[in-house]
Amino acid sequence: MKSIKVVAVLTVTFFILFVLLWFNSSIHPIIWQPTENPKLSGVFSKNTKLDKSQLILQNLGSGPEDIVLSENGRFYTGFADGRIISFIIDQNKHSDVHLLTNTGGRPLGMKFTNTGELIVADAVKGLLSISMAGEISVLVNMVDGIKMKFVDHLDIAEDGTIWFSDASQRFEHSQVEYDFIEGSATGRLLSYSPDTGETKVHISDLFFANGVALGPKDEYVLINETGKAQIHRLWLKGDQKGKRDIFLKDLPAMPDNITFNGKDTFWIPLIHLREPLLEQMAYYPFIRKLIGGFPSHWIQPINQYGFVIGVNLNGEVITNLQSPSTLYSITSVIEYKGSLILGSLDMPNAAIFNLD
Repeated sequence: MKSIKVVAVLTVTFFILFVLLWFNSSIHPIIWQPTENPKLSGVFSKNTKLDKSQLILQNLGSGPEDIVLSENGRFYTGFADGRIISFIIDQNKHSDVHLLTNTGGRPLGMKFTNTGELIVADAVKGLLSISMAGEISVLVNMVDGIKMKFVDHLDIAEDGTIWFSDASQRFEHSQVEYDFIEGSATGRLLSYSPDTGETKVHISDLFFANGVALGPKDEYVLINETGKAQIHRLWLKGDQKGKRDIFLKDLPAMPDNITFNGKDTFWIPLIHLREPLLEQMAYYPFIRKLIGGFPSHWIQPINQYGFVIGVNLNGEVITNLQSPSTLYSITSVIEYKGSLILGSLDMPNAAIFNLD
């Protein structure tokens, strides 16, 4: 009789838990196909090169996600609390820190225009233009009358066109984990024309659209698809104009932002190693529906790993830099005087890695 009672109690408990999770879940999972995972082998072989990086911006704020250099020699970055600061770097140290403004959102990707305005992809507020006096103007926060949920990264063409990503049409920055559990692939690549004020959608089926970078002479634009660990290319000029292909696929970790050094290399930070369990569940939407009933902070990625790759114009990996212990959640890379300046979504600092 006791055994029967225990089984009955457990059955009722599991049923109640099932009901609570199912009805608390706001996600609508679909079946999706993961790409091949080479893991840390071949050109991605494990190493500790990034462990030699010098830390900067310690304890000034959480998550200096993107870092950009202005023509006056000052660097700019944004923190999780909405602040955007400027600073200078000399001999692998930062100094002369100044507050530019606070967007009231979450500033992510940043680029300067030819006329000196700082364009910011703010996950909460939209695509912003910020003057050097700290004045904020909203360029775009809606498409077809619907507010964008997660503006992420950008690059600016020679003609002034701003190419940017909207990571998800389903979930906001504070709900990012649910987008990866759902797998609905609603991320977009868009462009904004400062001349006409027109916003166009060019790609709309990306599993978490992320980093954006224009290629040489603006012949094409690259867009990182974080959820599938690959990079798409949209041709903007020439015989292939309007066509789309895969520039780089089957990465062992998830690409975040992307920057072009203006010569021969795209720098790509890989924010997290791929989660085998998550990809195994790609074929089981029922299970993911239940997982979506848990609070988002319960289902955050658990692997903390620092990873950066350099890719040439043919999409070949030519540089492999990793940090198993010192750095993690690297989201941005810019090349500067023989070094790489590294930003992070989560660390309380940035870092400098000497390429020599």
